[in-house]
Formats: sequence, C-alpha cells, structure tokens
Amino acid sequence: MPKTLYDKIWEDHLVHEQSDGTSLIYVDRHLVHEVTSPQAFEGLRLQKRKVRRPELTLAVPDHNVPTTDRSKGIDDEESKIQVDTLRSNCKEFGVELFDVNDKRQGIVHIIGPEQGFTQPGTVIVCGDSHTSTHGALGCFAIGIGTSEVEHVLATQTLRQFKPGSMEVRVEGPLPFGVQAKDVILGIIGQIGTNGGTGYVIEYTGEAIESLSMDGRMTVCNMSIEAGARAGMIAPDQKTIEYVRNRKFAPKGEEFEKAAAEWLELRSDPGAKYDKVVVIDASKLEPAVTWGTNPGMVTSISGQVPNPGSFDDVAQQESATRALEYMGLEPETPMSEIKLDRVFLGACTNSRIEDLRAAAKVVKGKKVHDDVYAMVVPGSALIKKQAEDEGLDKIFIDAGLDWRIAGCSMCLGMNPDTLSPGERCASTSNRNFEGRQGKGGRTHLVSPPMAAAAAIAGHFVDVRDWDYID
Repeated sequence: MPKTLYDKIWEDHLVHEQSDGTSLIYVDRHLVHEVTSPQAFEGLRLQKRKVRRPELTLAVPDHNVPTTDRSKGIDDEESKIQVDTLRSNCKEFGVELFDVNDKRQGIVHIIGPEQGFTQPGTVIVCGDSHTSTHGALGCFAIGIGTSEVEHVLATQTLRQFKPGSMEVRVEGPLPFGVQAKDVILGIIGQIGTNGGTGYVIEYTGEAIESLSMDGRMTVCNMSIEAGARAGMIAPDQKTIEYVRNRKFAPKGEEFEKAAAEWLELRSDPGAKYDKVVVIDASKLEPAVTWGTNPGMVTSISGQVPNPGSFDDVAQQESATRALEYMGLEPETPMSEIKLDRVFLGACTNSRIEDLRAAAKVVKGKKVHDDVYAMVVPGSALIKKQAEDEGLDKIFIDAGLDWRIAGCSMCLGMNPDTLSPGERCASTSNRNFEGRQGKGGRTHLVSPPMAAAAAIAGHFVDVRDWDYID
C-alpha cells in the first residue's frame, strides 16, 4: 500500500499503540531552551531520574537573551534566573549546551538544522510551538509541553494520538518577487488559521520544490499558524547537500548510506492523504497581514478589508476588533500604512538568505527618519557569515541596528519590545495582540518587504523596488 512521508516516519518510530489510538513513539532528537525546561528538569530531580539519552538532547538559551552587548549579563532578574537555571541543569544532567556567549548560540530552530542535529526521517521535539520548522528537512518535528519535555528526557519517547495527513500542493512556478514567507501567508490566508487543525501538513508541488532549504524552513515554521500539528517537506538532493558535512551529521560512507535512505522517504505515488488543498502559485503576491492573526492577510496591492465584506458574522466581529486594535481604517491601501519600527529576525526569517535578500533592498539607501529598524541574525554563525560577506556594513550604512543572535522582538520576553501603539513590519510568525509588546501593532511580511518598508517609511511593493546589485 502506498505510504506518505508522514506515514513512513510514524510507522518507523511507533513503539506501541493502544486500542484507543494512544501511541508511544520514539524520539530521535530533543531540543531544549530556557523557558519550557526548568520544571521538566526539576521533575527528574524530584523523582531521582537521569536523562535517558543526554547525547540526543541539545540545549540553547534564546528567548530571554539580550541582543546587544552581553558582557554585562542579563538585566532582567527573571530572564537571568531562567538562563542560569538552564546552565546548571545542563551541567547536572550532562546535556550539551550552546551557552549565551558560545560561537554556536542562536535561536533553537536555527541551530538544529545548522548543526546537522536535525536530520531527515527523524522525530524531533522541543518545548516550543515552532519546532515544525525542522520538518523542512523531511522529519516529523513537533512542539511539546513542559510535562512532555520531562517525559522525553526520562524515556526518549512521547505519547501521541496520530494526527491526520494533509497535502498542501502549491502548483506552478513562483511569480517574480514572491518569497517563501508570501507562500505560507498565502496558504494561511486561503485555508485559515484552523485549516490545518488535526493534521500534519506535507507541502508539495513545483513552487515548494523550487524553494531553497532556508525558504522551506520558513514555510514549515508557520505550519502552526495554520493550525497544523506539524509541517514537512520530502527530502531531495537540496536536503542532502544541506545536511552534508554538518557537525552532527553522519560522515563518509555512513552519510551516503543515510542519504540514499532519506531520498526513499518521499511519499509514494498514489499515497492517500486525509485532506488535500491545491494552491495556484501564479495567484500569490507579496503579502502583508492587516489584523491580529496570520490569517488576516492580503497582498501589498490590496487594501484593509471592510468588516462588512465578510459573510460570516463571527468574522465580521473579529475583523472589527482587529482593526480597532491595529488602528486601521477599512479600505486603506496597504501601501499607505506608515510604520514606526521594522524587525528583521526570528526563527521564521533570520537565516543567511533572508539577510542577503534584505541587504539587497537597503543597499545604497537610508532608513526613513520616522522608522527604527533592527536586524537580528538567527545564530552567531549566521552573524559571522553575514559579516564575512559584508552584509552588516550594508545594514549599518543604511541606518539599521545590527544585533546579536536571539529571539529578540519576536515575542515580549526580552528587552526588544514595541511600545503601546507602535506599528511594526516584522519578519516573525505571529501578529497577536501584544505579541511584540503590550499594545504593539504587528504586520507580518517577508524580509524584502520589511527592508523596503524601513526605507520608505510605509509598505511598498518590492516588485517595483529599485535594487542595487
């Protein structure tokens, strides 16, 4: 019987299944950070348990770390305690830690693939919803709760009900100027923030296959914003070359053997999905969110919707509340929305290709006088690579603030936050009320769109941008 990529990985990792569908699956890799792990380690301590496979766990502080000078430590006491606690827990339980000033430190979902810790065909978990990012390499990657973090640390297994399977097929080539971020925002705009609920999404089609690994990670990252349990893309030669020679990847003949197995993971011809959605790539445009969830999105050529244009009463009410919070008037052209802040970063869009794309937009230009813009690389290694390529100089010369790796303004857990009423073009993944700071107003966009907005002071269509190569 033909099987999907998801079915193959699930069956390969199934330890036991009960009559009610409760399953126990083996976990290959476990990533931890400072926010969701303290209680888990304390649970082990109280039960006098050890981490079962410490070599399969990798830790990094990212949510609470400052993205400016770290020589003075962390000012916020709660943040400091969380980072210190992670450090002491890793030492006690023998877990490898990429500490605050480690040259490999970065956002947890950046460093996993970067280090080759993330590999095709594996089950990967982390106490963080955007673990779905890793599915871009052809693995089953899911976010888990703190009690589940403890369970994985103690047993290297996880209890789960198997979600359904969903294919999102993006047919045709991507139009000019459309980025991976536009693809996933377009998908969410079409299926809604609950469209993937109860499913693991496999992204297929010409448009998906054309994406780089960085782009595929962007798409899988926001599967959660579509309501899905996880997102994944079948491994291909791009995947193989991405993993090759990374620290935790197999070496030599062992790698070639693994690579051959990874290429066999793609869904078989005739494999059946529980749900199929087809997206016409030719209809995708550079996207901008206008409301308070990622499904409230339109193209840069569009306008803020009138709540009355929605057929459903609940949608009308939701749109009305969103526009009130966002301080927007219906039927305002998206290109007329002015900005206070621009944030280039987060586990969605802080990889080297994202930075290159943004640098291309701002090169030879200056940030608008009314805008404060910042660039936060996803890891210390990406930061170094960008500096080796001279991207930092391009950003600094244009007036953007060049920062140190961390989650930064993606969420309000560190000093990088919006003030009440400030409007921000952000390359992150969530635009919920208060996500980037109490009263902050967030618009989700691609890196080129964010960079162009920083220069113009308002949203612009990057397809019309005057680039300097």
